[in-house]
Amino acid sequence: MENADEILEPAVHTNDGFFKAIFSQPEHATAFFKSHLPAGISARIEWSSLSVLPGSFIKSSLQQLHSLRLMAYLTEILIQHQKSQGLPLPPVIPFVFHQGPDAWNVSTSFEDLFELPEDVAADLLPYLPKFHHLLLDLTRHDPAQAEDDVRLRVVLQLMKLARQRELLRFFQWLTNISASDLPDNLLSLMLLYALHADSDLDAKKIFHTLSNNPELEKNTMSVAEKLKAEGRVEGRVEGRVEGRVEGLTEGLWIGKIQTLEEFLELPITSNEALQSRSLEELKALQAQLHGQYEARFKRA
Repeated sequence: MENADEILEPAVHTNDGFFKAIFSQPEHATAFFKSHLPAGISARIEWSSLSVLPGSFIKSSLQQLHSLRLMAYLTEILIQHQKSQGLPLPPVIPFVFHQGPDAWNVSTSFEDLFELPEDVAADLLPYLPKFHHLLLDLTRHDPAQAEDDVRLRVVLQLMKLARQRELLRFFQWLTNISASDLPDNLLSLMLLYALHADSDLDAKKIFHTLSNNPELEKNTMSVAEKLKAEGRVEGRVEGRVEGRVEGLTEGLWIGKIQTLEEFLELPITSNEALQSRSLEELKALQAQLHGQYEARFKRA
């Protein structure tokens, strides 16, 4: 299992990257699945055996394709198991985490992808693949009220309000959380994700908002100073210090661009391609994407 300090990857500023960084840690994954798996299944799992396997099936894509993608993922996982360990196959439970901004509006049943003539549906269905996937639709879920685990509550609330572009409201809400419940490595992930998710947000606004919780404000400032002083996120963002904490160099603009591309369901431009552009070109591209985002998602 990876050391928690080694999970701070360059892509943590994206939604998928942040989710993976958090839930690659067994303590957070355990809390999440205990809360959201059916009770009968959760009770039979030996949680101490939970481990991270190589590979990733995190994907941003259209809702209509999720069941089909899940079928491909399930097949790949089971084939890999059969090749390495043989039969019998283990049960694999498909689970979709949907952040928004639009509510999930398609069926969770794979068989609903088929459009079958009524006169032959009953004869065909027994021979077609059939499964349901579990779903957590964050647009319809209230982490502040529904989650018992404090850290899970905070992470899901952050992701929910980031998608709604209400991150200052998140940090206002966060002042009700004890600083002792938020270790430095989690604060680092949250701070980096928040700064990249909202182009109008900066560290000073966060510190001011947290002033009602002096201990949490102090801890957050300490984490930010460490990021700035080290010039890295545990050695993995190529020295773009001010880009992460103050928004002054290309590292932050690259993160903002990739985050907006993800929100807009556009192809994610590689770090290499963006690093070849000047700072002014990055700012102009970010402004263009930000305009598209506002036109598409800004609420009345």
